[in-house]
Amino acid sequence: MIIRIDPQSAKPLFAQIADALRADITGGRLSAGQRLPAARDVAEALQVNLHTVLHAYQDLRDEGLIDLRRGRGAVVTPAGATLAGIHAEIVALVDKARSLGISPDTLSALVKEAARDH
Repeated sequence: MIIRIDPQSAKPLFAQIADALRADITGGRLSAGQRLPAARDVAEALQVNLHTVLHAYQDLRDEGLIDLRRGRGAVVTPAGATLAGIHAEIVALVDKARSLGISPDTLSALVKEAARDH
């Protein structure tokens, strides 16, 4: 697991950390039951404030992707596996749309419309 952040980005550091972990979970690189590194270790490795990492972990907890337990740390939930399956289907859909010349904005609008209608 590699977390990359860009201190020059307009996106907050906690969001960059959460995005990197979310991508690893939904991409199947982190599986249910797998423990994430201690927030203190991540903060030290990235040279960011501990609370920045905790904010990222809390966001992932609020999304149901990880479980935070005192003394046990952060653990990936089974919801991540479900999202990994959906992620694979989304990648296939994006590839198909690209081959048909459908723009990302149009594809996004079609997905939003389908989600709203169902």
